[in-house]
Amino acid sequence: MLLIALGLVVAGPVSTSAAKIKVAVGIGDQSPAMFADANWKALNIKKTRYFIEWNAIDQPDQLASADEFVGAARAAGVKVFMHISTDDINSIPRRPLPSNSSYKTKVKALVQRYKPMGVSEWGVWNEANHKSQPTARNPKRAAQFFKSFKSVCKNCKIVALDVLDQSGVERYIASWMKAAGSAGRSAKVIGIHNYSQVNRRITAKKASNKYPGTARIIKAVRKKNKRAKFWYTETGGLASFGRAFRCDLGRQASRTKFMFDMIKTYDRDVERLYSYNWFGTTPARCNGFDAGLVDADGAARPAYAAFKKGLRNTGR
Repeated sequence: MLLIALGLVVAGPVSTSAAKIKVAVGIGDQSPAMFADANWKALNIKKTRYFIEWNAIDQPDQLASADEFVGAARAAGVKVFMHISTDDINSIPRRPLPSNSSYKTKVKALVQRYKPMGVSEWGVWNEANHKSQPTARNPKRAAQFFKSFKSVCKNCKIVALDVLDQSGVERYIASWMKAAGSAGRSAKVIGIHNYSQVNRRITAKKASNKYPGTARIIKAVRKKNKRAKFWYTETGGLASFGRAFRCDLGRQASRTKFMFDMIKTYDRDVERLYSYNWFGTTPARCNGFDAGLVDADGAARPAYAAFKKGLRNTGR
């Protein structure tokens, strides 16, 4: 999501080989205008990610936005991965944690609405361990959500757990696995957000308890689940974000290149990468959180060129 703990770090040693990367690439955004953009079409991307509030079924405006996005993606021949999230990411204190029964009822209705529209790839809860999410202090409930989601979405591909590579993530995974039981041990996909890994160009040698990173997340999952694959459900080069990342389009392009270099290290375990996002902020370039590959008016940034070049050697 948009609130990222950017002190987090990790990456393995980077190869400079031009060999094919066995990772399929998508781009996440909330705007259906992305699919009509000439720069988007030039990439021939066939995967996208859209996050939706867990109780959106009760919110006509949320449903209208999701309907429009899914419809535009389908018309463009693009597969939507839909990710459940909090109903207010900016809420302080965080929003109340839904009961498992409420969650099951609401997401079942979302599945019934969007599965006939071609949405068969879902995330149980976006950034479950991040402080903006009501699941941050309750991995047990996040595990319950996964089991509920499995029961209402047969034959779906499900990201069972989605985490940030932040301090405490290994404990969160262990607690989630314990609560999930056999469902956790057989989960097929685990999601990772790794903005810090990409934007700080940190190698695995610098990983620590404070900054555990991708390799340690994989290791933590492997203690209980030997077969799960991993998706970078959200990552990308930052044009700007807070004091740590002042507006710098050149740095964004450099980090976008590093993102593709980095995934060569993990392509045995990582199946997909969803870059976030497409459109930069408005009204001005680099306003607040900004990871857009193009400006708000669609003009390509240097990061777009880096992305397009990196895409050539991936599985798309």
